[in-house]
Amino acid sequence: MKAVRCQNGRVLVQEVARPEGPGVRVRIASAGICGSDLHLVAGAFPMAHTLGHEFAGTLADGTAVAIEPIAPCGECIPCQRDDYHLCTLGPSMIFGMARDGGMAEEVLVPEATLVRLAPGLAARDACLVEPLAVAIHGLRQAGVGPDTRVAIVGAGSIGLSAVAATVAMGARPRLLARHDFQRAAGERLGADIAENDDADCDVVVDAAGSSSALEAAVNLSRPGGLLLLLGTYWDGFDAPIFPICLREIRILPSSMYNRGPAGRDVEVAARMLAENPEIARTLISHRLPLEAAAEAFELARDRTRGAIKVVLEPGAAAAS
Repeated sequence: MKAVRCQNGRVLVQEVARPEGPGVRVRIASAGICGSDLHLVAGAFPMAHTLGHEFAGTLADGTAVAIEPIAPCGECIPCQRDDYHLCTLGPSMIFGMARDGGMAEEVLVPEATLVRLAPGLAARDACLVEPLAVAIHGLRQAGVGPDTRVAIVGAGSIGLSAVAATVAMGARPRLLARHDFQRAAGERLGADIAENDDADCDVVVDAAGSSSALEAAVNLSRPGGLLLLLGTYWDGFDAPIFPICLREIRILPSSMYNRGPAGRDVEVAARMLAENPEIARTLISHRLPLEAAAEAFELARDRTRGAIKVVLEPGAAAAS
């Protein structure tokens, strides 16, 4: 079967053996390219596995599913207290990083990772369950509700997922975005567009993962506010520590997803996608067949071409 691998910083579509062994077989319908995938290809980690942690597909009986792409041990202290996203296995439990991921025709996953989709939510859109769950988890940890004044810095797929999730939680966020097409996408999902970084917000989401975004987020926060870190800082950051300390701005890092009062974050995300089709229509900007993976990665890197979420669809070329 075909799978997307990385060699020496190059994205390649290779023929690999069909997966065998324990687990549930999923035929992939969609696999999203995440900013983390771009960093992995650029050499942040040595890669010997199939890429892709945002994916969805169908089971042998035709059931449509998304995947929670982690396989925690279930035995360590974090797992025992249901913080399984903090499992001591660390990155080795993540599909698409230390396990074969979803940028392939098929993948084997544990039964526990399956998220069965509501009628009306197509598997070709459900690769968005993973990034939406990232946003839901962080906003839930931050205690966002209808009376929370929220600002979001950065309008890639995580930032726009945070917009959609904030709106679903009853608040109307302000969005600080770099590109016009990102601002338009944010407005479609229910955000007000911030013209500058001067505000007085209870929760400010850094969805960009850059020092400039962090500075803007601090400026958007009220004294005693909460700064939620959804973006990944691959290269560290320079924090404006004086205003953070002077104004007692709390910083909350957020990683992946786990379980809340309404169920697993991925289950909440799947329901949200089913209830609001505009999320998928807005976030998925490009769909390409698996064979065009190298082109898709280049497209995902270039924000000037209007890319929000670039999705690979195994079997699309054969179907067309």
